[in-house]
Amino acid sequence: MLADWLTVSLDQGQPNSLQGTIPGGRYSIEGSGILSLTPDQLSDDARAVVLSVGIHGNETAPIELLGECLARLEAGVNRLGAPLLVILGNLEAIRRNTRFVETNLNRLFRRDLEQQGAEAERARELMTAVDRFYDRHTDLPRLHYDLHTAIRDSQYPRFVVDPFAESRTEEQQWHWLAGAGIQAALKQHQHSWTFSHYSKHYHQAQAFTFELGKALPFGHNDLGSLAAMGALLDALMAGRQPEAGDGRKMAGFQVAVEVFRESEAFRLCFADDIPNFTEFGCGETIAEDASAGPTVVGETPLRVVFPNARVELGARAALLVKPTQLMTQISSETT
Repeated sequence: MLADWLTVSLDQGQPNSLQGTIPGGRYSIEGSGILSLTPDQLSDDARAVVLSVGIHGNETAPIELLGECLARLEAGVNRLGAPLLVILGNLEAIRRNTRFVETNLNRLFRRDLEQQGAEAERARELMTAVDRFYDRHTDLPRLHYDLHTAIRDSQYPRFVVDPFAESRTEEQQWHWLAGAGIQAALKQHQHSWTFSHYSKHYHQAQAFTFELGKALPFGHNDLGSLAAMGALLDALMAGRQPEAGDGRKMAGFQVAVEVFRESEAFRLCFADDIPNFTEFGCGETIAEDASAGPTVVGETPLRVVFPNARVELGARAALLVKPTQLMTQISSETT
């Protein structure tokens, strides 16, 4: 039933039952694309885990990856040992195979949101679901992995964005991510109102936005390259310690400049197909905008991430990033 829940949600069908049992626990469908799993018994390393996919509708690999994990859970290959909230984000955008319908859902996760429309209402629904889930499990550490794929190729095909928040990112997380095949991490420098930021900012969860390769249609994804990531998700579902790698081998970056599209007369001054993390040297022009003027690299080379000249007016069109250390100290217990 769990793997079928993804298909039923997208087909706008009605599940046979809104609740039932699975090996090690029970499930409850709490709304469209919102599934809660509760273990019969907590494992020793259990966390309250939120896993979200499909926040952008054309990013299909995470949906397929999560479907495989749920199928293993239902078949008894894996056993539930931790509470889990599974979210299939922008359902209508997934059905249309488009990034969004009206506006970018992954910029709307803030409690003072005043915006109206389908994506804004979905953001409110998902925020409420996360709030209720964490409120049910106040005695457990909180975790949120929001799984995406990128619009373009990348010099680091599998990387994460570490949202800005007052709470600290645990060093253990970097080792888990390295063990799951994550190659780089980008640390945000200010509030960005993404879904993972919501959980980190409002609930002090350990939270990341994952970029797991390039966005491709259903059936065209290389899930073999994400096997280690699937093993990490299996471990979280079972409430056991995931495989750890060496977090020191991951490349670290932090945001230096945000480039915004301020006018209709805006362009990025490079080819549409350059990979994420491409480096630009001192004095090179990154963007030109009739209102904001040119964006020029200063005295330190910078790399470009998430460039998109076709964003809405006022939206971020690119990030320029520079190297940084992910960890300030390494504990002997985690290496």
